[in-house]
Amino acid sequence: MSLVARGNEVFVHGSRDSDVRAAVAVLEELHAQLRRGVMIGRDEVDAALRMVGGAGEEGDGRRPAALELRTERRTILPRSPNQARYLRALLDHDLVFALGPAGTGKTYLAVAVALVMLRQRRIDRIILSRPAVEAGERLGFLPGDLKEKVDPYLRPLYDALHDMLPEGKLASRIESGQIEIAPLAFMRGRTLANAFVILDEAQNTTPAQMKMFLTRLGENGRMVVTGDPTQLDLPPGATSGLADAVARLRGLSTVEVVAFDRSDVVRHPLVSRIIEAYERGTPSGSPAGPPSAEDAGQNT
Repeated sequence: MSLVARGNEVFVHGSRDSDVRAAVAVLEELHAQLRRGVMIGRDEVDAALRMVGGAGEEGDGRRPAALELRTERRTILPRSPNQARYLRALLDHDLVFALGPAGTGKTYLAVAVALVMLRQRRIDRIILSRPAVEAGERLGFLPGDLKEKVDPYLRPLYDALHDMLPEGKLASRIESGQIEIAPLAFMRGRTLANAFVILDEAQNTTPAQMKMFLTRLGENGRMVVTGDPTQLDLPPGATSGLADAVARLRGLSTVEVVAFDRSDVVRHPLVSRIIEAYERGTPSGSPAGPPSAEDAGQNT
């Protein structure tokens, strides 16, 4: 296949009609983004290629431009067919479960939709939460006051907000109560009406915690539950509240479950290859478990 640019026109030549049509679709999508003022770089080209590659997947026909999210700092578009399906679910359903590996946009896109709805006054507040059990830590054994104990667990949520809000806006919205970031335990006993609520790293909840969280949903409320079922930090043998909830609720008409895989990873291109390598299992000739004390001593 070859592309020849002559002035403002690009001529696409190829031996297969399907390849030519795909190339034209990519160029048209990139041109549409340019007309809207989007700066085109490697990420935008990669996203256009992904979207064209998945054009035959089930959807409602909305082009990426129709799923455009304008936050105060940036414009966000889906970068894969699954991300497009996820955005449609976030816009159309009261409860959405997003499953898949890190880097697929599960939390980032949910935060973007929440900020857009807050700006449009479709909701009154955003509540972001995580279970504070990562890496086996216990909050009581960590130094500092409660905020200092909790903040490291919630840092990815802060990062997403900082990426979409101008300097100083996040602090003012937290102070006003429009945005709340809190550990999951703080949700008990509350009714979350007129709120967009996101529970991140939900694979580390127990079934009882998940039931408690889901039953907080109030009038005009929306919930998004994200997690990677393969990254459990629960004690051995414990049941994940995320897997339990998906199994129980998947068939409800107002509930949508979106499953991502490594092809949806939008971080550094190497990340999807790393995920693929780990999905293959234990390397041949390598021990299946952690190194012995003797091996660990040799590596110090």
